[in-house]
Amino acid sequence: MMAAGLAAERGLSVTVLERTQYTCRKLGITGKGRCNVTNNATPREVVANIPRNGKFLYSAVTRFPPQRVMELFESLGVPLKTERGNRVFPQSDRAGDICDALRRFCRRGGVGIVRGTAERILTRDGAVTGVEYTSSEGNRGEIPAQNVLLATGGMSYPSTGSDGSGYALASELGHTVVPVRPSLVPLEAEGGDCAAMQGFALKNVAIKVVDAAGKRVYEDFGEMLFTHFGVSGPMILSASAHMRDFEKNSYTVYIDLKPALDEETLDRRILRDFEKYSNRDFQNALTDLAGRSMIPVLVERSGIPPETKVNSVTREQRRRLLELFKAFPVRITGARPIEEAIITSGGVSTGEIDPRTMGSKLVRGLYFAGEVIDLDAYTGGFNLQIAWSTAYAAAESIGKENDK
Repeated sequence: MMAAGLAAERGLSVTVLERTQYTCRKLGITGKGRCNVTNNATPREVVANIPRNGKFLYSAVTRFPPQRVMELFESLGVPLKTERGNRVFPQSDRAGDICDALRRFCRRGGVGIVRGTAERILTRDGAVTGVEYTSSEGNRGEIPAQNVLLATGGMSYPSTGSDGSGYALASELGHTVVPVRPSLVPLEAEGGDCAAMQGFALKNVAIKVVDAAGKRVYEDFGEMLFTHFGVSGPMILSASAHMRDFEKNSYTVYIDLKPALDEETLDRRILRDFEKYSNRDFQNALTDLAGRSMIPVLVERSGIPPETKVNSVTREQRRRLLELFKAFPVRITGARPIEEAIITSGGVSTGEIDPRTMGSKLVRGLYFAGEVIDLDAYTGGFNLQIAWSTAYAAAESIGKENDK
């Protein structure tokens, strides 16, 4: 929709082939319905937050950076605001306002909307000639075109139309599709401890992710959630982008439950609580230190018998408890299914796409934008910035090659 509006501004005749009943369905559910439009960052900062093929995007994001994205949406009647972490949202906190703005943008340019599913991109002598499609009523049709932009998304949230069909269209034309996997996705954990704490949210905690070789791959501070399968929440989704190749590697998330306290200070705090509850059983002495759902797990993992009187806990036992508070381990067994992911990692190989134009190096008149490309970023508005910048690069280039 962004590319269609921009291309129409150039005076091009544009048609959007939309497979679902409504345009922008996936955009409408982003950011928990608030739509994290972009991140108010410099192009260099945007690229630094794209761990997969970030350098490929440098040209596109430099020409259409977050500031220009913000200016465009505000010119389309959507006031924006910047929140923690430079995340940009509509002031209304309504993703629908962003969707409506894009629809207005397209209507203003005379963009046509055809309801149907692309079956095949037609070519002749190595150049695009159109798209063969099936209409929403089940009729076959063809849209003649000198240029086609493939902006089908990845495989996450397939009910919105983002079901991976774009990969087949690209592959049929000879493009390499890097195997896809979920990213920004909840994680499954070993054992039953997370399930025992299901629904328990942690706030203002720190995490450290370590791989099988002991290498630290990610650190963060914020919120997370225990679930019946493992862990979720903002920090975990971000961490998942750094946890690749579960077939070849394994990861452990260490949670610092008291990041504001160093070990010495925390030990004094534990001692104060133990003095306060000196006549209680150990299992009943942690109420000021941990959430109710977490206490049984902490007790079991500490190895201290639950009925031990607090005044009988040894220094070594207290040390084990302190270590749990500062590095509570959760061993990760894998990611949740791709249908539960916010974005897809993998897609059409960047090596076969011109980074200045988003044009195919294999087929004249074929372009790519958004998640269908092998690009993915961390949370914070960076993935939508990928969409806007690649859409702009394509919209500014479409048709110019035909004029040469």
